[in-house]
Amino acid sequence: MPRGFDRPLYILPFDHRGSFETKMFGWHEPLSAAQTADIAAAKQVIYDGFKAAVAGGVPRDRAGILVDEQFGAAILRAAAADGFLTACPAEKSGQEEFDFEYGPDFFRHIEAFSPTFCKVLVRYNPEGDPVVNRRQAERLRELSDALAAANKSRLMFELLVPAEPAQLASVHGDQAAYDLNLRPQLMVRAIHDLQDAGVEPDVWKIEGLDRRSDCEAIVAAARRGGRDTVGCIVLGRGENGGKVRQWLETAASVPGFIGFAVGRTDFWQPLVDWKGGQCSREAAVAEIARRYAEFATIFETAT
Repeated sequence: MPRGFDRPLYILPFDHRGSFETKMFGWHEPLSAAQTADIAAAKQVIYDGFKAAVAGGVPRDRAGILVDEQFGAAILRAAAADGFLTACPAEKSGQEEFDFEYGPDFFRHIEAFSPTFCKVLVRYNPEGDPVVNRRQAERLRELSDALAAANKSRLMFELLVPAEPAQLASVHGDQAAYDLNLRPQLMVRAIHDLQDAGVEPDVWKIEGLDRRSDCEAIVAAARRGGRDTVGCIVLGRGENGGKVRQWLETAASVPGFIGFAVGRTDFWQPLVDWKGGQCSREAAVAEIARRYAEFATIFETAT
């Protein structure tokens, strides 16, 4: 299987684990079987919204889900049977340093589902702790090599570049200024570092960028050295719909940005309203479908 992925890709991610437990439900590990079932049922609402959006016109061959094994194993199997693109996370939830959810047994869990994409979320600042960065890169190379050897699932890499204290101090503690003026170049450096360490994503999942020139620089980094079919998608970061639309519109006209992975902006409020009795299950499904389809339309109509 040739590495890289450059077809349109519209992902609805709901692989959240810790945030679902604590913020959505107010629970903490260990969960009871009933609590686990309740979270799985909430994720089924999201999947039903996804399917409704596809039924309503989002192109099936471009539509995919990202959901975890812990609460979404049944959904992963159903989505594969339904012919959708699937993605499943490999990282341990809520960790500052990347590590495998299932430790040294990680690859058996990937093989059990053979998703279209194995996804990792990684916090990597090139000016961060070099020991931690090196340790993360070694684990990620192990995963990258294993996926390439198995030739079944591709690697989707969600890159987060949190500000180091000195970086944030240089912009007087202004997170927006960091995101605009420092983060883009740090992302390019992080991509180079990881590639040089032998980590070879097929798709980079990228925090939203405000400037087209920064989107172009990210694509150039992702595709350097003959990696011509590597794709980039925009993540939502839980931002409001207006901000996410801005990021998607900025990226959508840049060759190499093939789509998005927007989750909480699609489903969080509809689920909160449903759980709180403010709307019916059917209304929550319809609203999730509407939001996801709206973001897909941005890429469908980009010129």
